[in-house]
Amino acid sequence: MASIDLDKVLDKAWADKSLPEILDAPVAALKGVSDRDGELLQEAFGVKTVADLATLKYVRWAQALAALGAAK
Repeated sequence: MASIDLDKVLDKAWADKSLPEILDAPVAALKGVSDRDGELLQEAFGVKTVADLATLKYVRWAQALAALGAAK
C-alpha cells in the first residue's frame, strides 16, 4: 500500500484534512504551488483541484516516460 508524508507535500492548512477533502482542494493546497500557479493551471489545462492535476493526461504521460527512463 502506498503512503506519503502529508506534511511534506501539503500546506499546513491541509495536512490534517481527509483524503477526499485534499483531492477536492485547489492545487494551491500542495506545498510550493501558489494561488497564481493554480490560476495558470486552470487557464491552461482546466485543472482546478488536486485530483484534476493527478489525472491530467500530460502529468500521466510525463510519469510514464520518467518510469521508462528509470527502468534503463
